[in-house]
Formats: sequence, structure tokens, C-alpha cells
Amino acid sequence: MSTNAPLPRTAVPLGITDPVEKARAELKAALFAIEEKSNIPQRVNRAADRGITRAREFHRRSPGAATAAAAGIALAVGTAVWGLVRLYTR
Repeated sequence: MSTNAPLPRTAVPLGITDPVEKARAELKAALFAIEEKSNIPQRVNRAADRGITRAREFHRRSPGAATAAAAGIALAVGTAVWGLVRLYTR
């Protein structure tokens, strides 16, 4: 059972018999894996995109609950900001 899914950049292709080519492929995959792990802005952007997608899906399924959740979050943020400003001004 073979799939035609593209190979991730961090994977080493199977079937490489030449040791030099295999070492190059492993090094290339390791460098891409290091880049993936160390690229924090890209990881944050992907997580934000996933969150936005989930929020839109939640709003599409139940708009009333999404509105209530948004109001609750706004109330919590407003209360936190008010509390911080009050602590700062005392």
C-alpha cells in the first residue's frame, strides 16, 4: 500500500544505498528539523492560524455561544486591565 503523499522536509527518503548520499540526506533533514524547532515566529503564526480556524468553526456551529464567549473574554480582559491600573495608581 503506497501513498503519494509528499515527503516532509525533515524526513530521510527510504531506499538510498550510497552512504554519502544517505549522510547528506540525513544532514539535510536534521538541519530542516532544527530550523523548524527554532523558528518561533513561524510556529506562533501556525498556532494562531489554527486557533482562528477553530474559533471560526465554533462560531459557525453555534454563534450564540461564540458571542457569549467573546463577551466573557472581553469582560475578563477589561477587569484584568482595570485591576492592574488600579494597583499601579495606588
